[in-house]
Amino acid sequence: MFAKRLSGILLHPTSLPSRFGIGDMGPSAYTFADFLARTGQSLWQILPLGHISFGNSPYMCLSAFAGNPYLISPQKLVDDGYLDSSDIERIPDFPNDRVDYAMAIDYKLNLLRKTFDKRDKKASLEDYYGFCEKNSFWLDDYALFVSLKSIHNLKPWTMWEQNASDHDPQNLAIWRNRLAEDIEFWKFTQYLFFKQWNDLKMYCERNGISIIGDIPVYVAHDSAEVWANRDLFYLDDLGNPLVVAGVPPDYFSATGQRWGNPIYRWEKMEKRGFLWWIDRFRINFSMVDMVRLDHFRGFEAYWEIPAHEPTAENGRWIKGPGKKLFDAVHNALGNVNMIAEDLGVITAEVDSLRDELGYPGMRILQMAFGTDPKASEYRPHNHIHNCAVYTASHDHNTTVGWFTAKSGSQSTQSEQEIQSERNLVRKYLNTDCNQIHWDMIRLAMSSVARICVIPLQDILGLGTETRMNMPGTTKGNWEWRFTQEMISGEIENKLRYLAELYERSSGSFGT
Repeated sequence: MFAKRLSGILLHPTSLPSRFGIGDMGPSAYTFADFLARTGQSLWQILPLGHISFGNSPYMCLSAFAGNPYLISPQKLVDDGYLDSSDIERIPDFPNDRVDYAMAIDYKLNLLRKTFDKRDKKASLEDYYGFCEKNSFWLDDYALFVSLKSIHNLKPWTMWEQNASDHDPQNLAIWRNRLAEDIEFWKFTQYLFFKQWNDLKMYCERNGISIIGDIPVYVAHDSAEVWANRDLFYLDDLGNPLVVAGVPPDYFSATGQRWGNPIYRWEKMEKRGFLWWIDRFRINFSMVDMVRLDHFRGFEAYWEIPAHEPTAENGRWIKGPGKKLFDAVHNALGNVNMIAEDLGVITAEVDSLRDELGYPGMRILQMAFGTDPKASEYRPHNHIHNCAVYTASHDHNTTVGWFTAKSGSQSTQSEQEIQSERNLVRKYLNTDCNQIHWDMIRLAMSSVARICVIPLQDILGLGTETRMNMPGTTKGNWEWRFTQEMISGEIENKLRYLAELYERSSGSFGT
């Protein structure tokens, strides 16, 4: 495994500056990679890159394999000859500080349709056809699924007419013929996504930047994978989930989190050699250098909730596939690099599985001073080398927002608990905490943990209004964007100084 001390920034591409309403894989992504390199950072951590759907969550996508078409850069389409500069002259008045998903998606889809109509301008589409052939095992079902969803007014697949929802090969042949052009559009859009992402990834590699991706343990019920492989999930005869995923009450929510994802029939997946999972990991590792395994706990044992239950409180723990799954993945792909997201209700069995696999776990500094049973483990003096330290994750408040929070909607703690926590922070840091974000960044950088990742919001010292996600809510999440003016020379100098001081300023993944 890699022993170098590394640090980097957590920033999803949707949060990048862009003229086109949503961050994308265009010039600002390359500028951000340059910023990472200048400040001695060698890691760029992102959230899942999938095709988002209702709620805009990157953890509830239309496919476990397809990329998010709304991350495609219009400027790059012009630079690569797919569009004319006149095609992107008239741009809606998008907000600069957040993503208005309805506006951005409408604009991007119109541009992508225009790109598709002009695709014959390119000298050769040989590369495109090669992409389709190589990825047909997921691309064919995905493109048909999104096309069917479109003509069914974006309704979930269980609400389509039966000859579309049942995934019968004879019926599908009829649909493929009827929707041929739209299917081709979605395939071509995926080609553009992967082409632009591969270009960006290669640029990062040349500049010593490794990308940490994210694999959600579950897939959305309304996805191509569940529609096309319903025998791999616990569903009733109509395709509705019998049981759904989530977690019991914990640090994030007093009633737990009812995610609503269908649960895998792990025994069937094992009988098939975990091939579906191997393909999923293979696609992800073609895009990133390391993967954060979201809800690693669910691979050892998962919280099963009856589908009729409104919250996650009434569920039960069921044993997961454990090491057998990861042995199959490593046998197929080699010693790929992963981070185990081991937050929440963690047992000795989960710790044992993580350690046996050699995966670094996560240490969240915001969780190091509260009443959680694992709080002490998260404090830097108790860190181990083989772990990844964060000031916060995408599910947490920003560090400034966390430290200045009052009891109420943003916290499950009482005012007394909050003040007790803050007093412990001041005592531990031995500072006045007037720049709490830099105090916590320094604490993370100084940790013995070999991996250190800081959300960009903390580097910029931003408050709760820039929080990426509030677990248990569906509105206002995943929208935050920064502007280039926020990154000052002073910030760059501080970040570079800390990376150099704590010997994290160079290196990339390797042996």
